[in-house]
Amino acid sequence: MRISLSRRLFVAGFALAATQASQAQEVTFRIAHFLPAVAPTQKVVLQPWCDEMGQLSNGRIKCQFYPSMQLGGTPAQLADQVKNGVADIAWTAPGYSTGRFPKTEALELPGVLPLGGLLGGRAIWDFYGQQLKDEYKDYKVLAMHGDGGMNIHTASKLLASAEDFKGIKLRSPNRTIARTLTALGATPVAMPPAQVTEAIAKGVVDGASAVWEVILPTKLDEVTKFHFETPADRPVMGATVLALLMNKQKYESLPPDLKAIVDKTSGLPLVERYGKAWDEASIAARNKVKAAPGHTVTVVSGAKYDAILKQVEVVEKEWLADAKTRGIDGEALIAAARTAARKQSN
Repeated sequence: MRISLSRRLFVAGFALAATQASQAQEVTFRIAHFLPAVAPTQKVVLQPWCDEMGQLSNGRIKCQFYPSMQLGGTPAQLADQVKNGVADIAWTAPGYSTGRFPKTEALELPGVLPLGGLLGGRAIWDFYGQQLKDEYKDYKVLAMHGDGGMNIHTASKLLASAEDFKGIKLRSPNRTIARTLTALGATPVAMPPAQVTEAIAKGVVDGASAVWEVILPTKLDEVTKFHFETPADRPVMGATVLALLMNKQKYESLPPDLKAIVDKTSGLPLVERYGKAWDEASIAARNKVKAAPGHTVTVVSGAKYDAILKQVEVVEKEWLADAKTRGIDGEALIAAARTAARKQSN
């Protein structure tokens, strides 16, 4: 009887000690991304998010940032870096890893997402919950949002219609936008944001598809003078989906209370944090550029914008053909994406 009681006390004491050790566990998340530390993704979104997790965990959750690809590799490799544990968390554009996340591309097609970071982010997160969980089964997806919709920034040529795109070289962030530019008669050149400013300055490309949010951190405003925008009341001409991905094993290794904090602060709250930050940064950058001497901002709307969307309809057809070869019901995905977008626009 004494042995049994002693054994029970030992087991209970061991369990209590294990629980206390688990609750005392500290963790530092290694977070990698491809933009400078001053960019809104780190300064306005990820750092405050980390601070919130730190407060909720009494300092047991910390973050170490690796901006501008400081862990090595290219932006296209970020998805693999987080999957393989080189980083615990990575903020990246799935479209940089060409062909890796084909279902996600439905959101990047012309005429799908609404303009704006907040509206687009909510639509993307809704679509992710319905259609994309299998595509990201190797990750813990903390957030998925959009870039607000593509704009075109050029060094010396004003763009105001579909015809103006013919014969110019433009940086493209993903293959869907590359196809859109090709359909308009431009030549797309793939490159990450960090290389764009130098490429324009050296005349390698004439301009870039880039959202307002990245203009100031990358100093793109110093090498471009003309800025093409789509109308606020119409779906965008194209977009780049962005995702905050966490190593699945790292997440599963967390003690339950820290896991709960990650869950509480990520998902839709983090998506909306991104969306609001994107919209604020975009407005600030646009206003600064518009007020600067020598810059021209052109909003293409009405019949001219209709003509652009008509000309790029081939992009959707090409994507549907690709999806079919992969066994993907592309039409159903596009319909679901547009439904998710309309929910936010109405």
